[in-house]
Amino acid sequence: MSGSLGDEKLRVQQLRALRRRWLRDQELSPREPILPPQKLGPVAAFWEGFLKPGGLWRQQVHKAYRSGRFLMLRVLLPAWAIAYYLKYHVRELPHGVVLTNPRILPGDMVLETGEVMPPLPEDSHHH
Repeated sequence: MSGSLGDEKLRVQQLRALRRRWLRDQELSPREPILPPQKLGPVAAFWEGFLKPGGLWRQQVHKAYRSGRFLMLRVLLPAWAIAYYLKYHVRELPHGVVLTNPRILPGDMVLETGEVMPPLPEDSHHH
């Protein structure tokens, strides 16, 4: 029986060594993969150079994005929320109500002309 245990130990050791070697073989060296150079057309070559990281245009776009985000989140949205609250919750008159001159009733005097409004004619039929 001692012979079979020794054989099993040797087999397990060999399998571990094979697995380690296989895993080591799966790692790519810095030179891999070796691909043939691609021939880019004029449009693709332009975009390849244009989209390289660290370009000036990327910095400008990022700066514009940050400025716009700041303006939108810290200025415009709070200003809109405050205006909305004041317009619909604080004002005494509801939105859309327009103040006009008060109605002139019989017996009232028109200030511009000094004329006194005559009483309404009596209606003979009753409703």
